[in-house]
Amino acid sequence: MKEILVSLGEKSYPIYIGENVLKSVDLFSKVLNTTQVLVITNTTVEKLYAKLLLDTLNQYDPELYVIEDGESYKSLDVINDIITQLLQRRFSRNCIIIALGGGVVGDISGFAAACYQRGVGYIQVPTTLLAQVDSSVGGKTAVNHALGKNMIGAFHQPLAVVSDTTVLSTLPDRELVAGLAEIIKYGLIRDYDFFCWLESNINKLLARDNLALQEAIERSCINKAIIVAEDEKEKGLRALLNFGHTFGHAIETGLAYKDWLHGEAVGLGMFMAAEMSHRQGWLDRESLKRIESILSKVQLPLVLPEKMLDTDMRDLMSVDKKATDKGLRLVLLKEIGRALVTSEYEEQYLSQTLNHFREAAR
Repeated sequence: MKEILVSLGEKSYPIYIGENVLKSVDLFSKVLNTTQVLVITNTTVEKLYAKLLLDTLNQYDPELYVIEDGESYKSLDVINDIITQLLQRRFSRNCIIIALGGGVVGDISGFAAACYQRGVGYIQVPTTLLAQVDSSVGGKTAVNHALGKNMIGAFHQPLAVVSDTTVLSTLPDRELVAGLAEIIKYGLIRDYDFFCWLESNINKLLARDNLALQEAIERSCINKAIIVAEDEKEKGLRALLNFGHTFGHAIETGLAYKDWLHGEAVGLGMFMAAEMSHRQGWLDRESLKRIESILSKVQLPLVLPEKMLDTDMRDLMSVDKKATDKGLRLVLLKEIGRALVTSEYEEQYLSQTLNHFREAAR
């Protein structure tokens, strides 16, 4: 088992990565010090892993709350239902919520934990590759609004992250690919050596080679832990983690959080950001081709969905957490392994990029 520390002073916490860690009573006993435990999961994960985790936590007499599966359920209505459950079960401020699932479950559970009695503890137990390398780490919790993704939320760090690589064996291929998008992101924004490793090992990852997956998850978490430790509340450096997300979130909003997975939208968003970086004169043509190649190998979408052809992408992008009173900021690439957050770009290149991808989809 690998252990990575997210160093945040009193709010520091471990990330555990390994096979069959969901069965480790000793591991959970390190962070559980209450008899009030609520496990939150969704209808899909419940059938696969809820009993396994509940058995592991048997001595804590855990309770279970199940939500529907899907991004469209990442809403204030679901948060209200969770809070109601906590109140009806007389859970105190010492209770702990455990998020068993992908990014949607993790975000909802974390936000409920941040809100209930002004903040209670929670543990992330991510069951998708995307959640294991991204959303479970860093304490960003949120729900969606009809006008924008993740616009209602809070920074609330977990007590621990427990990533069991064994669960990835049941992950649908499409979900695996969505997670690979976020893994590729780390290589693009700050870790050139990791990007080169991914180019050489992408077939192993697609084949679910366990050692390759563990290394990719570990290196991704190390990269994220370093960034989060330096900028917990996303006032500067941490915004780099949103590479591809401004474009991607606009796609998700335009699709009403249906049809595409988050990682698929981010994958295309990264390609769009890379294309704009090239138009801006920063990213060279060879690097753009390398990025296109690896995204293509994992079969991430590289053109806009037909439903988006008549959508004003620029307008949707303006509803973005990185926007300031001075306008929209974007995460762009100077080169592979070096990104920056900037509002100092030529607006014409953004328009050209959006038009290019719109025409490519026709």
